[in-house]
Amino acid sequence: MSNFSFPYSRRWSRIAVLFATAILILVAFPFNRSLVHSLLAYGRYPPLYPQNRKLQLELPHYQTYEHSDVKYLWSPNHPYGVGWGNIMQDYILNYVLAYATNRSFVFDDYTWAVDGTPYSHYNGKLIPSRIPLNAIIDGPLAGGPLPPGDNTSLAVHKDFFTRVCPNPTILRLSDVGGWSNSDTVEFVIEKWAEKIMSIEDPCLQFEETSADKQIFNVEVFSRKDRLLSIWPYMSSLPVLTNWGWSSLIYDAFEANRGVIFPPSLDWPEDQDSRRDKTMPGLLVIHVRRGDFNVHCRSLTKWNLDWNAFNSFPELPDKYDQVHSDPRLSPENHRAYMDHCYPSMEQIVDKVDTVRKESPEPFDHIYIMTNGADSWVTDLKMALHELGGWEHIGSSQDLSLTWEQKFVAQAVDMLVAQRAQVFIGNGWSSLSSNVVMLRTMDGLPPESNRFL
Repeated sequence: MSNFSFPYSRRWSRIAVLFATAILILVAFPFNRSLVHSLLAYGRYPPLYPQNRKLQLELPHYQTYEHSDVKYLWSPNHPYGVGWGNIMQDYILNYVLAYATNRSFVFDDYTWAVDGTPYSHYNGKLIPSRIPLNAIIDGPLAGGPLPPGDNTSLAVHKDFFTRVCPNPTILRLSDVGGWSNSDTVEFVIEKWAEKIMSIEDPCLQFEETSADKQIFNVEVFSRKDRLLSIWPYMSSLPVLTNWGWSSLIYDAFEANRGVIFPPSLDWPEDQDSRRDKTMPGLLVIHVRRGDFNVHCRSLTKWNLDWNAFNSFPELPDKYDQVHSDPRLSPENHRAYMDHCYPSMEQIVDKVDTVRKESPEPFDHIYIMTNGADSWVTDLKMALHELGGWEHIGSSQDLSLTWEQKFVAQAVDMLVAQRAQVFIGNGWSSLSSNVVMLRTMDGLPPESNRFL
């Protein structure tokens, strides 16, 4: 009896202590329900990625750079409290500016909150306030190497920059005239590159204000007339030609291959996920739910077009804006919601249409979504009724480690990047980044569709 009573008592003692701790937190801090949820649901705090943080603070080129005349460009006004898709867009464009001026791009963590606390609240749950960039991506944007023969300075982390540049020269938006928020990104970069290259100080930083007061504000990413002008140059740079995901993301992909795309002759078991290989027969559809309902309703007021990289001219699906006062037009509201937050029936109809129009058959579907489990189950059943599917998987089916759980959106992006056909959401920055990477991989334009 004693062989069993001790571990049994110890287990219940741990549960009792955990429960008591949660109750004490709730009594002492009644507002902190996210912390209680995390403790009771998971029994632990979200990860802080200490190994990744250590690696990005000890990049091999730091030792040389600390005693050299390398020039840096730090843009601190990145958005925070937004999804990874928005951050990825912002970082890439700021990298382009740094590269164009032969300065080292200074990167920071993927930051949800800037108040210094290790954890933040989102959707009733506790999440890390900061995630090291190298927990999500690999390559030049996160301080990785450049192709042979490219002597541009490598990227460095913000903490290294502040150590070697305690008193940087500060750039203000007013320092460069002759440009506005209606000019093309190509023109804006040319104007700023001229100014930046005239400055001798190796330590250069934009004035720290707010995310809406920077060269590339969020509005530019929904303006194809502004952003697509830089694509020929941007697509030639190592930030995209040498793009890679972190080992954390690739490992998650490998561990969940059976959920994403059950093994077949076309995708052998020993295929390395780091190689850019399309998964034939796989359709990935990006279905935003949850908070996107409110976001889509806001879009009807702003009358914004699709994200710019969802608007490459060669893509088959276009969004025809209703050019009337969006506040007074029921047609405008309906058009936005039909494409931005479509009903289950509309989603199934789109999948059916794309399958019929596709020159090559596909019989596997992966649904990348933040939808509730019950809703996703209903969507799977509705798709099954179309017939002809060997497998239907979703984001909710993934088995992830604790560290992978909080960067799962990047796992979804990798899956979508490898799909034979991708159906995205035109207003989603995440979909836009997927289309951009698929374009870089040389996938045909007609393989990118939209709800």
